[in-house]
Amino acid sequence: MGAGSSFPIDLILFGMIAAFLVLRLRSILGRRTGFERQAPPYQPPAGQSVPAPVIDGQAEPAAPAAARDLPDPTSAVGQTLGQMRSLDSSFDPSAFLDGAEKAFRIIVTAFAAGNRATLQGLLSEDTYRAFEQAIAAREAAGETQVSTIHAIHSAGIESAELRGPVASITVRFVSDQTSLTQDKDGRPIVGTDAVTEITDLWTFERNLPTRDPVWRLVSARSA
Repeated sequence: MGAGSSFPIDLILFGMIAAFLVLRLRSILGRRTGFERQAPPYQPPAGQSVPAPVIDGQAEPAAPAAARDLPDPTSAVGQTLGQMRSLDSSFDPSAFLDGAEKAFRIIVTAFAAGNRATLQGLLSEDTYRAFEQAIAAREAAGETQVSTIHAIHSAGIESAELRGPVASITVRFVSDQTSLTQDKDGRPIVGTDAVTEITDLWTFERNLPTRDPVWRLVSARSA
């Protein structure tokens, strides 16, 4: 799924990737956006105790489907989606959002678990390279990422663009998540195990006339 122009992978970007490790994918280094903000130091949840964190990257099973927000067909975004359907008769915005939500869960889980094979199939080349560097840096430091998606409240199409046969769609996800980075001894160093509502904008891209049905993630950021 995905969009955009290429971005340089340099020392500055690598530094941003290191910070990105602790942001539960809140500021993914895609081809259109970069790192947005630093994560706070580890903060235990206030007031009450929280159960021990789940296995790294474990998404909660049987979560209810998120509310769908589809643009009006007469709007500029709706008309662009209609043009996409003219290039690929199988394209359906509602079905696309279903797939985008599944991809969101899979990518968050795979990144926390360091599952490169899964990520490679769902990310653009540039985005995968940034993810792989982040995972390698985390492994070299002996750190682990614990990420849990408790609920996705909504998933809506924010914008759409068609450049020749290449389509890109940006989806706004509103979800409840916990994210925690632990050092090699299992001590929390960044993030929090308190449930936090996060709004993410993820952009997916696909060359519509090709037989490859996968929309690849090319960029994302926190709203």
